[in-house]
Amino acid sequence: MSSITEEQEAFVVKSWDSMKKNAGEWGLKFFLKIFEIAPSAKKMFSFLKDSNVPLEQNAKLKTHAKSVLVMTCEAAVQLREAGKVVYGVLDEHFEVTKYALLEIIKEAIPEIWSIDMKNAWAEAYDQLVSAIKTEMK
Repeated sequence: MSSITEEQEAFVVKSWDSMKKNAGEWGLKFFLKIFEIAPSAKKMFSFLKDSNVPLEQNAKLKTHAKSVLVMTCEAAVQLREAGKVVYGVLDEHFEVTKYALLEIIKEAIPEIWSIDMKNAWAEAYDQLVSAIKTEMK
């Protein structure tokens, strides 16, 4: 497994610092993007079953989405210092989650988004997924 570079780490840290004050909003957008790409992912969440509340207004989804985004981004920021691993994402959803995460970060920080930023987050996410898969074995 390759290691995230200091430059990539700096991109990830800078963008997360810019986003985290609105983590709740970006977390919800992150999950809405996942559900847009893979509608069947909604079935993974018991609190969405039999709910008539629109996703955008579902309090449990908002809380869950924020915590997942914060855990994911904090783990990505800490990769070079062997940070925490995020659990609970099924193998077949990793690519959907990666795409959604990159899209939401791009939307959150358009003024500093670049191909280098995208590559840094992609590498951080790939390394995080590798660590998760290792822990899942």
